[in-house]
Amino acid sequence: MAKLARIEISDTEAEKLSREFDAILGYVGEVKSITSPQPLSLLKERGKGRGVFNVMREDGPAHESGMYSEKVLNEAPAREGNYIKVKKIL
Repeated sequence: MAKLARIEISDTEAEKLSREFDAILGYVGEVKSITSPQPLSLLKERGKGRGVFNVMREDGPAHESGMYSEKVLNEAPAREGNYIKVKKIL
């Protein structure tokens, strides 16, 4: 995989990653199952009260740019300048 991605890693790193590969693929599989779209056969008419459908609303006037930025940044657990600071995932 490292060769395909054109990433140079040592033999020690390759061995460690090969042991973790199943866990990584399992995690990716979980994310994929949550984010994959539903088959069309599950979509039902809205009137029958079952199935999956989109609920849309009319667009209203836009609020002033940056109107809520400071409020949102103050609610974040950590911030760096005008950005919300989050934990590195990958």
